[in-house]
Amino acid sequence: MTNPLSFLATCPVGLGTLLVDELAELGATEVRETPAGVFFSGPLAVAYRACLWSRLANRILLKLSETAVASTDDVYVAARSLRWSDHMTARTRFAVEFRGQTNYIKNTHFGALKIKDGIVDFFREHAGQRPSVDAKRPDLRVVAQLNKGKLALSVDLSGDSLHRRGYRLDGGKAPLKENLAAGLLIRSGWAERVARGESLIDPMCGSGTLLIEAAMIALNIAPGLHRERFGFMGWLGHRLDQWQAILGEAKAKVRPSLPEGVEIRGYDGDLGAIRRAEENARRMQLGSFVRVRVRQLSDIAKPTHQKMDKGLLVVNPPWGERLSTPSAAANLYAALGQVMHSEFAGWDASVIAADAAHARATGLRSHKNYKMKSGPLDITLFLFSLGADNKLRDATAPLATETEESSLPVLSAGGQMVANRLLKNLKKLAKWRQANEVECFRVYDADMPEYAVAIDVYGGDIHMAEYAAPKSVKEADANRRFDEVLDAVQVVFNVEDRSEIAVKRRSKQRGLQQYERVSTRNERRLVNELGAKLWVNLYDYLDTGLFLDHRPIRARIREESAGKRFLNLFCYTGVASVHAGLGGARYSTSVDLSNTYLDWYRENLAINGLSDQKHRAVKGDVLAWLQEEEGIYDLILLDPPTFSNSKSTSADFDVQRDHEVLLSLTMNRLSDDGVLYFSNNNRRFELAVELTERYCVEDITRESLGPDFERAPNIHQCWRFTHKNGISEAN
Repeated sequence: MTNPLSFLATCPVGLGTLLVDELAELGATEVRETPAGVFFSGPLAVAYRACLWSRLANRILLKLSETAVASTDDVYVAARSLRWSDHMTARTRFAVEFRGQTNYIKNTHFGALKIKDGIVDFFREHAGQRPSVDAKRPDLRVVAQLNKGKLALSVDLSGDSLHRRGYRLDGGKAPLKENLAAGLLIRSGWAERVARGESLIDPMCGSGTLLIEAAMIALNIAPGLHRERFGFMGWLGHRLDQWQAILGEAKAKVRPSLPEGVEIRGYDGDLGAIRRAEENARRMQLGSFVRVRVRQLSDIAKPTHQKMDKGLLVVNPPWGERLSTPSAAANLYAALGQVMHSEFAGWDASVIAADAAHARATGLRSHKNYKMKSGPLDITLFLFSLGADNKLRDATAPLATETEESSLPVLSAGGQMVANRLLKNLKKLAKWRQANEVECFRVYDADMPEYAVAIDVYGGDIHMAEYAAPKSVKEADANRRFDEVLDAVQVVFNVEDRSEIAVKRRSKQRGLQQYERVSTRNERRLVNELGAKLWVNLYDYLDTGLFLDHRPIRARIREESAGKRFLNLFCYTGVASVHAGLGGARYSTSVDLSNTYLDWYRENLAINGLSDQKHRAVKGDVLAWLQEEEGIYDLILLDPPTFSNSKSTSADFDVQRDHEVLLSLTMNRLSDDGVLYFSNNNRRFELAVELTERYCVEDITRESLGPDFERAPNIHQCWRFTHKNGISEAN
């Protein structure tokens, strides 16, 4: 167990991205979110800390094996083949939880039985006795997950679900689970607010779950600190000395008191709820930190204490099954909105609702929302800034007014996952963009495979292109996921009208199809790249006129072009030639087969004040032009398509098949001390060995990608060619 171990952490839907960050802070590596949960790696100590410190996880599973299976016999053999004596003894009482179904295992109970049989038969064979099964109080819980023809066997290190902290014996009707409550507080920035000395009030506190979780965060109390038993305690791999050291560290980190100025208060009109809240707080030894009182919503006001001028109002109002009618819920949220607006000016509020109409009923504008699940129920957390600009509107106003107030979509769990990734990427790229004045960049490139789109920013505009979905993905699923990404883009970039997002449903294109129009909006806009003004069209063609992944190569060309003769083959809209011109090239020639893009290039030249006499645009087939025309160049960019079957040429073009001939012809045009940059987007491309023997070839793919394409390093391949010994074969 000295090598890094593999783990899976499960959590409520909607908290996965938060759990990723939490586990990373606890020392986990290779952390990634999937539909099954959050996978991570690390030593056993990381799992101990996750069990003790995670405020969000339900369970922490240690992965023991993963086996390809195709039948019930395979499942049984996979279970029997594992060396269970490393993890339990014949006296260990165990239980099996089976997840997943196939055409040969349609019942999870049957699947669990096959795993149980495999474990029992292992011990019969190796120890001459069998362990017993105890589904209710096992020493060790085994989890089997069957997905896509693979069976993963794991040990549940947590035991009972981690959301059960041990303080809530009776949560009242439709309670909020503890880890979901913690997630809502983390979404609300509660830990940061504590550091600033802000306070928290829950005006409908019920049994006090939000208050107690808030106190535990404020006092730095590990959620599992008072837990008597974890699942790993019945596992043979358990390191008692290591666990006791981690437990001791957690006890030492508990703050003896709330930070200066921080208060945690709760109110509820139900005396029984207040008593439950008091009892729950006492069980966690938090009675002196959590103050609760019986008070009706209409009687609640912001405390006049000078240090409570800023804070967080967090509330899970009764809704759904806890209220008699939908109109009762709307009226309650309207009353809450009145209190938020009139009594808590300058504060922020986090309000939970099961319906967006409830949030609208407050009469206030929410600036952010997060979708998640509370058990089987869909809920949403709405965040409000209660500043002077958030005016209270009439809650009885007609629906049209409500629609205007709430034009941005409410995100699904998948949409929220995409939104969080967009925000994370934007934050990561911010310093680089500012330092280099980058206004056109890629913010997302199928970072999560199930959301296979590329999202680019062009100044203040968004371009979103879908990659063709695999045939195994149903059209309905692909459309739903695409809509979820659109929702996320709207929310993150505050785009109220979807028509303002340039959207392309994309498939592979051949020949001149890439030049054909997909729209007739005729909307062009100017963008800036490294000081060059460039025309882009985000709507009318599959490509926009600016390949963002080639930005670093264009920067090289600009830096190296002074006094040079520049040749741009398959020039597209001639952006590299514009940079060469601005960099001081003596002259340039740009060759392409499309009149559309050559005209576009001439317009790029004009807007930058460059002469189309000095910088020629030539319509022609590149291979034919190289053989027919003459001229030597000091700097060449060769960026051919992967495939072309244009009617304007006598034969089709395939970059893998034809690149050796193409490069040989091009190198004949390169001066003795010149440089050729060769790039292409064929992800399976292999450079001919003969070329590396004839020329000096340097793979510069890594250097040719900007920070915005680090997540997609195979977007293109790029090489730097020069003549050996500075002598051209043409001489």
